[in-house]
Amino acid sequence: MAKPLKSAYTAGRIWSKVRHADTVDATVVGFTGTARHPRALAVQLPDGRVALSQRLTTALASVVGPRLVPQAGRMFTKAGDSYTPAVGDVVVEVVAGTTRHAVVTVVRLR
Repeated sequence: MAKPLKSAYTAGRIWSKVRHADTVDATVVGFTGTARHPRALAVQLPDGRVALSQRLTTALASVVGPRLVPQAGRMFTKAGDSYTPAVGDVVVEVVAGTTRHAVVTVVRLR
């Protein structure tokens, strides 16, 4: 449908971007890599699902690593990604995507 010729043209952006991610606190339930220097964290989100985070920065890995207490065995997310389970009261702040292919990015340690 075309705009009528007599109507004025409005300059600028006429749409707004919808954010598809929420910042939430998540409990660390495991990790990939070594306990001293984890590559990614397996986190349990508030809705109950377990997801692997994006690769950790060196600074975050050095802060989170000493707090991880690894357990024997391997666990798997629903997506089939494997991780080493860990125990402890480690809570991190994450940006969790709300779309179908949700991406979880660790922001900081709580």
